Amino acid sequence: MSDSNPPRTATALPPIDQAPAVEAPSSGPLPLLGMELSNFETLAKESGLPPFAARQIAKWVYEKRIFDPEAMTDLPKRGRERLAALVVSGAHAPVKATTSRDGTKKYLFATEVGRIPPNAPRLAPPPAAATATTTTTPNSAPPPAAATFAPPSATASAPPPASTSAPPSSTAQTRFIEAAYIPDRDRATLCVSSQVGCKMGCLFCSTGRMGFHGQLSVQEILNQIVSIPKSASLTNVVYMGMGEPFDNLDNVLATLRVLCAPWGFAWSPRRITVSTVGVLPGLRRFLDESECHLAVSLHSPFHDERRALMPVEAAYALPELIGMIRSFDFGRQRRISFEYILFEGLNDSSRHINEIARLLNGVNCRFNLIAFHAIPDVPFRPASRQRLEWFRDELGRKGFTATIRASRGEDILAACGLLSTRELSSRQEAGQI
Repeated sequence: MSDSNPPRTATALPPIDQAPAVEAPSSGPLPLLGMELSNFETLAKESGLPPFAARQIAKWVYEKRIFDPEAMTDLPKRGRERLAALVVSGAHAPVKATTSRDGTKKYLFATEVGRIPPNAPRLAPPPAAATATTTTTPNSAPPPAAATFAPPSATASAPPPASTSAPPSSTAQTRFIEAAYIPDRDRATLCVSSQVGCKMGCLFCSTGRMGFHGQLSVQEILNQIVSIPKSASLTNVVYMGMGEPFDNLDNVLATLRVLCAPWGFAWSPRRITVSTVGVLPGLRRFLDESECHLAVSLHSPFHDERRALMPVEAAYALPELIGMIRSFDFGRQRRISFEYILFEGLNDSSRHINEIARLLNGVNCRFNLIAFHAIPDVPFRPASRQRLEWFRDELGRKGFTATIRASRGEDILAACGLLSTRELSSRQEAGQI
């Protein structure tokens, strides 16, 4: 449509040159990135544009990655001016990028969050120390060490706190989130974050040790995808970065709608995997409202061991989690996988293999076996490559498909939370924050 041609007036909306002046909302301009079709429809109406302009705006934003209303040339000039008064792009570049010798790239994004008190609620405090008891059977390779696995404190029996944004504060703080770009032959996967820190308190996770500092908005999650140089070449996105996706479920589901809708990125949901430690209310909604793949962090099939590693087990125990998974029809295309980090002498025996087989008997799933990336002040040791291969083969003998996930980006602190923690510390020491 040229600037001189009047827009269609099939609705009761006034022609563009008669529409009242539009001012930015009192809360400030709204980010285009993260909007859904209904938001674009509201924008079109408030800009004096006809309803069909909503899809035009969405196409500029999500298909063409154009966020400047003045560049949306199929909208009339007056409409572009009114639209520009209402919105900002919402996209911003990472503040730092590091490249591994294996091609993995780690991107750091700055975000402003409200101050959260040091005693902010978490699912449960991690145990002060945890060591393992493992039992070997005649066909298992003996683990190198054994001790007693201490359960977490009694406070872990309380249900997890509701998903909320960081509490309001007069002082905003700069924090950092991470996204990891992982190229692999004909695939290019981006691992994105969903929260600033995490409430779950998993003992082996650097992000969990940061505590929780705030929820990422729809715009901030999608920005990780659109703002990296290789955005156009992405084949897959996994929600396996900082945070528990099902503890920020409304925003995560909104991003999935944008990614999969025909007016959005128009991706197949089979290109997306969302990981969880097992927050059951969120899992139920995710299964019902999305078609994306599911990954569950397992790490031990035994209640006491898993509870010591992952306090969520005290609130949502494995039998409930597996029962919900069994009750859902995943169909032939949707995939469920279990993530399993192998720790030396902790969760890598035949006893664990046999319990996994009992627990997941009849569940059509696969396993991703992961070598532990050592993090500061955590007493666990990674299992050897030989042990990883043995565990994979034993799962195969039980009828499960299992693969060993290649370790990527160890030289650039690719484990979630390490790079952001270091960046925050260095800037605080330099007086920049």
